[in-house]
Amino acid sequence: MRLGCTLLAAWLLWAPSLVGAVSMTNDPKGFRNIAWGAALYARTDLERTRQAPNIIEYRFKNTPPSFADIPVESLHLSTVDDQFARVTIRYRGEDTHKKILAYLESEFGRMERLPGQMLRGLNQQYNWRGTESEINLTYQAGTGRGYLFLDSRTLAPRFNDLLADTAE
Repeated sequence: MRLGCTLLAAWLLWAPSLVGAVSMTNDPKGFRNIAWGAALYARTDLERTRQAPNIIEYRFKNTPPSFADIPVESLHLSTVDDQFARVTIRYRGEDTHKKILAYLESEFGRMERLPGQMLRGLNQQYNWRGTESEINLTYQAGTGRGYLFLDSRTLAPRFNDLLADTAE
């Protein structure tokens, strides 16, 4: 019980500064002209980087990772049951974070700034929700690490289902 209370208190102190999800003004319905649900195994511009039962991860061949012409540390496309479901992007640095956030706001909708709302802090989280896609951006200011997830709203929950099926 004491450990649970300690963990809850620690989480509350370090919880991200949350901004409510913004409705997308322009749902991408995929990534780089690849629709959610597409099979990726036959694409010649991709190579497998990881494979597990039901989940395969890919990256673009012969192309340095970038998002919206912004260099990033890594960019992976994931399938669940051979259906394209998620893009995972990792990056470093506040300048890169500002560029990615500016692009996301220009393309998918501006964040609503409410009086008293904190948009800066040790951990920042931003969310956009469309009819078919969801975008989640998390930035850890202390380490300068950023994580961007572009998900299919119908397929991405299967990742959690598969984890729950294998956990005992």
